[in-house]
Amino acid sequence: MSSEYAKQLGAKLRAIRTQQGLSLHGVEEKSQGRWKAVVVGSYERGDRAVTVQRLAELADFYGVPVQELLPGTTPGGAAEPPPKLVLDLERLAHVPPEKAGPLQRYAATIQSQRGDYNGKVLSIRQDDLRTLAVIYDQSPSVLTEQLISWGVLDADARRAVAHEDL
Repeated sequence: MSSEYAKQLGAKLRAIRTQQGLSLHGVEEKSQGRWKAVVVGSYERGDRAVTVQRLAELADFYGVPVQELLPGTTPGGAAEPPPKLVLDLERLAHVPPEKAGPLQRYAATIQSQRGDYNGKVLSIRQDDLRTLAVIYDQSPSVLTEQLISWGVLDADARRAVAHEDL
């Protein structure tokens, strides 16, 4: 594998990982040690060659088709990761509890798990938004619009949800 190809493959791997809101350590945790952070990082930098078998296993882990990881393919404009979903916790505190109670409890749980108590903003993942949509008995796009109307999510979140629907 050429050095340039390895770097392009690594860039695709990194893009998929970051789109899913995972750090290298997060990959290791989510895979229960199956994918070591140092190994995935070396694949992403192009320092280490990845076999076809391992690439297929990594694609399966990320839940994407193998061709999404191969250089030279940009189906659906996958080169640009979707915008991050960032909750404005200060504005959330001003939304009436009868509306925002489930979201406030969910955000508090995430903060507790991460040990992240800055109190200003909280990044959430696409999976979190889908879970919240189930809790609120709405589609992710309808819930996104609701959160934008409350001032809890930035309007850029629409692009993240639209990216999910592709």
